[in-house]
Amino acid sequence: MQVWKFGGTSVGKPERMKSIRQLITEDGQPKIVVLSALSGSTNTLLSISESLNSGNQTEAKAKATELRAHYDQFLTELYSTPAGLGKGQAIVEKEFNFIDSLIATAPYTGKQEKEMVALGELLSTQIFEAFLQEEGVSSALLPALDFMVIDEDNEPVLSVIEQKLAAVLAPVKGKQIYVTQGFICRNPAGEVDNLKRGGSDYTASLIGGAIQAEEVQIWTDIDGMHNNDPRIVKNTFPIRELSFAEAAELAYFGAKILHPSTITPAKLKGVPVRLKNTMEPSAFGTLISEKSTDVEIKAIAAKDNITAIYIHSTRMLNAYGFLKRVFEVFEKYKTPVDMITTSEVSVSVTIDQTTHLDAIMSELREFAELEDPDMNQVIICIVGNFWADKEGIAIKVLDAIKNIPIRMISYGASEHNISLLVDASHKNDALNALNEGLFLK
Repeated sequence: MQVWKFGGTSVGKPERMKSIRQLITEDGQPKIVVLSALSGSTNTLLSISESLNSGNQTEAKAKATELRAHYDQFLTELYSTPAGLGKGQAIVEKEFNFIDSLIATAPYTGKQEKEMVALGELLSTQIFEAFLQEEGVSSALLPALDFMVIDEDNEPVLSVIEQKLAAVLAPVKGKQIYVTQGFICRNPAGEVDNLKRGGSDYTASLIGGAIQAEEVQIWTDIDGMHNNDPRIVKNTFPIRELSFAEAAELAYFGAKILHPSTITPAKLKGVPVRLKNTMEPSAFGTLISEKSTDVEIKAIAAKDNITAIYIHSTRMLNAYGFLKRVFEVFEKYKTPVDMITTSEVSVSVTIDQTTHLDAIMSELREFAELEDPDMNQVIICIVGNFWADKEGIAIKVLDAIKNIPIRMISYGASEHNISLLVDASHKNDALNALNEGLFLK
């Protein structure tokens, strides 16, 4: 069995939903299909929550009414029979009644907000599965809230997901298509929660790992992962093959096509992940697996909203325990560090979460001297095969961006990654210069 995931754009219009029905059934093979909310729905549901958080129920009701009208129109264009339309209308009526009950709830809390946001996926999957039934497709709905769980650290528990999913699948064995929700889950308290924005990719990979799928396919509106950001750089091209390690580096450092956590469960269970284009289904896309090609430099990605912190030891040279104390502070505030560079008495680090920046800086000042942090930085990550005995890699990279000021360089920690820190004002120039120097010469 394969697991196929479709994002909000892929299901955002009735004609696209119809295309997906054709796509998933044409080979006759069984699949679990993971859907995001219809494009725009999650943003609207968040906007309704913003209105409720500010105490404006009237505004929230108006936004809900407008969203309901969109779904009503969507149904009339999707279903072709009165029975199918009636089933779709019953689904929308039920879920929007729940939205109305959340709007009427006072006070409106984080718990209700997560229930509100989850409705996008609950609506899209029920509407689509009802459409499959109307079309005569052998299908079943697998409620993600019955098997997708996270722990106290908001991390999915794959072993529990595996057990719960097997139990959910058992009564509906033999179907061709199983439909489930991306993104949503339950937390340890049993409450509705989510895998954060972009988490539908993660859902697909977790399901693929749980059932040890033949392959996980992530369908978007672009033909695989490109060698650079096509929104900024001209003459980019899709990469046919990547290893799990290479894809993980690119996803973590900003490749928008893939959620950063997606690779982990697939790699753990050895399940290949293929990135495909719903607009060009016949295109090869990008295959991510244990294997890697011997291409030296494969791709470039950029991670925005980075803050650099510069820390200097106040003690003598060679003072042991200094780095331990530094990273204990970041651990205390659960703030991941992206890049690290060190010298005899100094260490520079970058973070992308600044929620606790003031507290972190305050504690670091107890045993170190700090410079003012550099905000609005960008990490540019060059990914490929950089084995220790390869010569000339660094000079190629640095020569390509010889006219761009670089704040930090990280090279050697991984065989697949060279990372550069630049100011955000230089991001576009750096990406274009690297593309020119590394791929077009």
